[in-house]
Amino acid sequence: MKREIQVTADGSQTIVLPELNVSYHSMHGAIGESMHVFIEAGLKFFPASHAGAPMAIFELGFGTGLNALLTFLHAEQNKMKIYYETIDPYPLEADQISLLQYHEQLKHPGLKEIFEQLHDSEWNKAHQINPSFTFKKIKCKMENYAGSTSFNLIYFDAFAPTIQPLLWTTEIFKKLRDQMQTGGILVTYSSKSTVRKAMTEAGFMVTKIPGPYGKREMVRAIAI
Repeated sequence: MKREIQVTADGSQTIVLPELNVSYHSMHGAIGESMHVFIEAGLKFFPASHAGAPMAIFELGFGTGLNALLTFLHAEQNKMKIYYETIDPYPLEADQISLLQYHEQLKHPGLKEIFEQLHDSEWNKAHQINPSFTFKKIKCKMENYAGSTSFNLIYFDAFAPTIQPLLWTTEIFKKLRDQMQTGGILVTYSSKSTVRKAMTEAGFMVTKIPGPYGKREMVRAIAI
């Protein structure tokens, strides 16, 4: 399927699938959306009592690698120790990855090398990116995924329910819940009633919170 690079409203780039009329990130701002949904509402929301303790994060949808990159940056700046695991059955091609210049928008030249490491690292194997950040990407679909640890935080970043309806089901959220610690957090940009219902049935306490620019609401769910 054809993929194109487009610049979003905050100057950061995203990937667009013209045939499906869908983008990997919000056209209102790729970095802005990822920061709001996953870092601000997820990683920064985690209880202060957890500060200094190792954290395990799972991301459904590695995509451009932006969420992983922002997590690495936050961990480095806040002296956090993180194990980061992500899946993607259809990774980007090298020529597409080379066009993504998130380090320039983030004004952090050192991130270019980290971004390349995340994408160039061997699949299905854990890599020590630095002493505090371990990264593993798995090339598989969610239905075939078997988690290797118990996660504190999940970034649910699949395409919209209208595009990938089979990923936004009670069965999938139950599978994720079973791989989380009680009190763990799942964040996603979708707040559709069907999504919230599926999460609740899977064992989450679901709350609608303000969404990123251009989107009124998003969801934060806590594993109970």
